[in-house]
Amino acid sequence: MAVQADPRLVAELETYGAQDVLKCYHCGNCTAVCPFSKEPFIFPRKSMRYLQMGLREKLKSNLEPWLCYYCGECSEQCPREAEPGETMMSMRRWLTAQYDFTGISNLLYRSWYMELLGIVILAAATGLGFYAYGTAHGSIHVYDGANAFLPSSFIHAFDWTMGSILGTFLLINCLRMWWITMGRDPRVKVTPAMYARRAWLLLLHFFTQKRYSECDRKGPWRHHIVLMLSYVTMLVLIMGFLPLVQAGPKVNWWVHALGYAATAGLLVTVAMALLGRVRKTRTHYKHSHETDWIFLIMLFYVALTGILQHVCHRLGSPYAANVLYLAHLMGVVPMLVLEVPFSKWAHMCYRPLAMYFSHLQIDALEAQGRDVAETLPA
Repeated sequence: MAVQADPRLVAELETYGAQDVLKCYHCGNCTAVCPFSKEPFIFPRKSMRYLQMGLREKLKSNLEPWLCYYCGECSEQCPREAEPGETMMSMRRWLTAQYDFTGISNLLYRSWYMELLGIVILAAATGLGFYAYGTAHGSIHVYDGANAFLPSSFIHAFDWTMGSILGTFLLINCLRMWWITMGRDPRVKVTPAMYARRAWLLLLHFFTQKRYSECDRKGPWRHHIVLMLSYVTMLVLIMGFLPLVQAGPKVNWWVHALGYAATAGLLVTVAMALLGRVRKTRTHYKHSHETDWIFLIMLFYVALTGILQHVCHRLGSPYAANVLYLAHLMGVVPMLVLEVPFSKWAHMCYRPLAMYFSHLQIDALEAQGRDVAETLPA
């Protein structure tokens, strides 16, 4: 099949945050210094070439942007200041939009105005909806027990309903990622046995971010793994143990100790990420996309309001606790609805999947007796 070039591709990626792409003249310095660039995945150079040449389908089926963790060395070594690291970041945003069948990712990443509008609408709907339910079924002066404003049983049911819907969207997008990168190309012949044999990589890379830990710069990995594990811990507590988390005012150390640790992890790591972006002390902080700012601010807001409503409840101030709980939910719902299937949190699934698929592609090459140095079909 003939390869078609799209001259509009560079301009399109610029709307996702790519910068100075046309400055690149393919000297290869970026690939030479990258600790993860090895056959058959040669990046950022190959991905930059796909982009410059307008090879949309090759870029779309490319796993390499997900194998990059943006340590910043490639951008620091670029003699043309073409910002290959930031371009790889923009490719991840673009790929997220390609996997998303709804088109929502495309709107969020190309217009921060649309993302803010979505947040405002969802926050207002959440606040009005929960306030109407709470006043109809209880009292805002009662936090838990009989006549509670927002009883844990109701919130628990709401969480699982929303989680099921969002999980379905995310699963469909992950399947689309598989189809685009693996399933639709008959030349990538991966057997069911190969899929099963490598499945453990999904859990390994999800929970440890192992590849990032192998980066020459350990600091970003430590911050990233603490943030991710803190979020996952809080998600498990809320989805699985909400009645215990919300019960009180006595502190249940069995669950609350984990909640305190997760909240501290979120607040500290998010604050460090925001401060780094203000100071621009590291290369990967110098060109933050608007969606990065929105995500971090929302995450900090959700973690802060969550712990404040908990403290008010434990101090015996149910009215303040309910008001803060309402404010907390007005941040939680937009963040989950927009970020989990369509934006930043979806990357937590796409990265482990990319590591998994990359090993499968190498297995397929070796099984077919082909040199792994051979360029993978795309």
